[in-house]
Amino acid sequence: MSANSLEFHLPPARAAIQTPEDRGSHRDAVRLLVSRPSGDSHHRFSELPELLRAGDLLVVNESSTLPASVPGRADFGAFRVSISTAYGPDLWLVEPRWDFDKPGPLPLAPGDRLTLADVPARYISDYPGIPRLGFVHLAGDLRKAMQDLGSPIRYGYLSQGYPLDEYQTVFGRIPGSAEMPSAGRPFTPRVVRHLELAGVAIAPIVLHTGVSSLEPGDAQDGSAPVFPEPFGVPASTVEAIRRTRAQGGRVIAVGTSVVRALESATDGCGLRAARGFTRVYLNPKRPARNLDGLVTGFHEGGSTHLALLAAVAGEERIRRAYQAAIESGYLWHEFGDSHLILLR
Repeated sequence: MSANSLEFHLPPARAAIQTPEDRGSHRDAVRLLVSRPSGDSHHRFSELPELLRAGDLLVVNESSTLPASVPGRADFGAFRVSISTAYGPDLWLVEPRWDFDKPGPLPLAPGDRLTLADVPARYISDYPGIPRLGFVHLAGDLRKAMQDLGSPIRYGYLSQGYPLDEYQTVFGRIPGSAEMPSAGRPFTPRVVRHLELAGVAIAPIVLHTGVSSLEPGDAQDGSAPVFPEPFGVPASTVEAIRRTRAQGGRVIAVGTSVVRALESATDGCGLRAARGFTRVYLNPKRPARNLDGLVTGFHEGGSTHLALLAAVAGEERIRRAYQAAIESGYLWHEFGDSHLILLR
């Protein structure tokens, strides 16, 4: 890893090309790197209840994953479309791709007619600053079409496709995410039960994740473009966080989506109940303010996700942790290993 950035080379063997189950393991048996101020240590995810304290609070994302990859067709032929984000009943942001492992942009222009999962659509425009994404207006029920003809979004590093159940978390109950809120995947009913027995509470937010950010720009200074994603932070979660803090417990986000939701619900008066669309972009120059820790996966070098980790824990600690993860053979991506960052 570079000494002055969050760029690094990820060896191909570090990509998780299968689910833990297909690797002969279990969801909650993935490896867990724990990063404390004093250093890093190696564990299994099933040990999480023992690594936290009574009185801690985990904040989780209740968004569940859509079958958001659908067939598309235009005058130039067939392609795939990753459905990203709904901005109204008939207005969606989408990512047209040549195939699962071959991104766009495609030769689409404003006004072009196309179909998404057999639903007639009109291409409106590219997303400003992100030409691989575009707005489409649908003349039909895209959510139903996704259920009928869609499959989970997947990328070329996977060895095969998987059914939608493999992309759901134990917390997901509100459909809406284009890509799995993957930090929650290693949680199982057994882990949740042991957390409760250990005195660790759980509170929800919702943030429906869109397609992954791949745009150029400096992820560390906030210049990489982002698009709005819908979120909601309920009053009950705000109260749980205040109560935890008052009693000396730690607030630990499960996933970068939770961090963004909490920061989006924070104003000059502190954390409050809120809902809407967030474009908050956390990075070392815009640090997080509401957390004592984070459960996450491992992210690609230079990505906005990695910049968010640096906003939580600082660049030096993230560089140290990622060097340890690479040297110790941890696996990256949605079916890979996990990382618990504790600030105190």
